[in-house]
Amino acid sequence: MNNNSKVLALKYRPQTFDDLIGQEVVAETITNSIKADKIPNAYLFTGIRGIGKTTTARIVAKALNCSNGIDNLCKKNFCENCKSISESSHIDVLEMDAASKTGVDDVRDLIEFSRYGPTSAKYKIFIIDEVHMLSKQAFNALLKTLEEPPEYLKFIFATTEIKKIPITVVSRCQRFDLTRIKSSELLEFIKKIKNKENGKISDDALKLIVKISEGSVRDSLSLLDRALLSLDEGKELDLNSAQKIFGYFDKSQLIDLFELILKGEEKKVISIYRKIYDQGVEPKVFINDFLELLYYFKNINSLTLESTNFSLNDEEFSKIKNLSNQIDTEVLILFWQFSISSLEEIDIVSNQHLSIEMFLIRLMHLSSVKSGNKIEKVEVDLKGENLVKNTETELTSKTINQIKNVAQEEKTKPEVQIEIKAVHKININAFEDLIEICAKKKEIKLKYELEKNVNLVKFEKNRIEISFNESLDKDFVKDLSSKLFDWTGERWIITFSKLKGQMSLKDKEKNVKKQLIDEMKNSEIFKSVIDRFPDAQLIDVNSNKDGVDND
Repeated sequence: MNNNSKVLALKYRPQTFDDLIGQEVVAETITNSIKADKIPNAYLFTGIRGIGKTTTARIVAKALNCSNGIDNLCKKNFCENCKSISESSHIDVLEMDAASKTGVDDVRDLIEFSRYGPTSAKYKIFIIDEVHMLSKQAFNALLKTLEEPPEYLKFIFATTEIKKIPITVVSRCQRFDLTRIKSSELLEFIKKIKNKENGKISDDALKLIVKISEGSVRDSLSLLDRALLSLDEGKELDLNSAQKIFGYFDKSQLIDLFELILKGEEKKVISIYRKIYDQGVEPKVFINDFLELLYYFKNINSLTLESTNFSLNDEEFSKIKNLSNQIDTEVLILFWQFSISSLEEIDIVSNQHLSIEMFLIRLMHLSSVKSGNKIEKVEVDLKGENLVKNTETELTSKTINQIKNVAQEEKTKPEVQIEIKAVHKININAFEDLIEICAKKKEIKLKYELEKNVNLVKFEKNRIEISFNESLDKDFVKDLSSKLFDWTGERWIITFSKLKGQMSLKDKEKNVKKQLIDEMKNSEIFKSVIDRFPDAQLIDVNSNKDGVDND
């Protein structure tokens, strides 16, 4: 095949360790191990798609079998072995796709073939791509050969899903985790390729390619190939044209839309969204980009322009930074919850476009702007279904009558009912109060979770902040929120924090018990017991709180 007719991902595929980008540590480690003649029985390369797993496997095969040796590896003029490996035609280097050959019989054929030594190279090498696709029986058949192969046999595995490989296989391999390519490094790389291909593409368009590729070299080259093919002769591809080609829209539009949502300008919000929709942006893509924007608003002060993966330009970055100072963090968290729940709702509605418009209108009802652009505090339950807006004015009698009328109409629908009744409020001012009320109300499951799996970060009026704990019951937050509302008549916000919370009550009890046991072990009484009974063990200590001698 003519080299110019190849797609860019194949045309510029790395052929040596020097050509690899972003994997310098892996390359250096493998080179050093070969030089020291400490070559593992099997290599295992893992990571996301398109970062060089199979490519690195071939380069390792070349390094092991190069006719010039490890100190003089082929760079440009390849020896016969390196050339054959590059073309996947070497008789001693077998490449196998585990996605199409998953069975135990395929592995048995492989093992049978391994009985014979290499024909023309130093090592016989089996490269198995997407190795996680092998069946359980196939992995089991491979174990013995993998652990004690002949000296001439080496395995090289590549996978995107390391968790699907049995630990017995992983432990027999030397594992290398290939990392995503840094945005700045990937940008420089595709710039060089663009120049070699004589393409005219603006830096902003290249940054968009880097953002979409998410650290994958193959993805970035495929997108660059597509961009170069769409170019008119002598014309530069700018950001606007690139956004149309790849189905992305200008982030500044989304920032303007977000600002208008906060101001409650419904007509302008819907107008901007319809323009975005007319550009061919899918509703799910829109919500995911909206979630990304919420993340930037929440964390902009701890980010740099490069850390946004070129998702924002200088102007957009500055605008978000200025706006973020005027927005309450609670509002951003509520917006995030609403956006996540709307992703699930999209699949229910046949016309997803209408669903997004209603999503934006609902967001506007979550917030309003006071004089001085200060957001009013808004509280929402976890499902985002019931809203309570704190205002400083009392409801007029007219509004009360309207609520009564709505309540009377809704009572005709059995699935949606509004019930107004007097609630005996319980004051819960501390974490200990909460546990006590759970005990009184016989909410044993909640009490157990609070005592054993909750690491408290902060307890405030109508707000509980806890550390994330994998052992916590999945319905804990929902159940606790519901009970708190029943008991106090008020909405409570329960959030997870990255901060390390306090030790759970059960862990505190264990620590106290351990401390008592340690103190008792140092006492004279215990030492005298050990002298008489050397095999005795101190299991528990009961403190005599009443001061009564029970001996």
